Amino acid sequence: MRRGAAAFLLAFLGAASLAVAQQARVYEAPEDLPEGEGRDDAFYQCSACHGFNLVTRQGMSRALWQDTWDLMIERHGMADPGPETREIILTYLAETFPPPAEPGGWKNPFTGN
Repeated sequence: MRRGAAAFLLAFLGAASLAVAQQARVYEAPEDLPEGEGRDDAFYQCSACHGFNLVTRQGMSRALWQDTWDLMIERHGMADPGPETREIILTYLAETFPPPAEPGGWKNPFTGN
């Protein structure tokens, strides 16, 4: 690759990465999340162990949210707030962060694959 082409490619990729980073949402408080019953409970339950951005990127069905919850209790000792609060949180997560509409996960914007 010619030196000029390599420099252009690096500059383009750097600018593209900066643009994506600036558009990324950061969820640092419950008020940063979409409204809904269970928003505060979900935020505090999940962010007790990890950043809430990890949660927002999952996009899972209710069944997968349930399985993930069970796994975190069994393997990582997550505290279970009780069945009523658990149902409220699971409903919020399933409705607010459902699976992506298009199957197949991440797509390369340059190739479509």
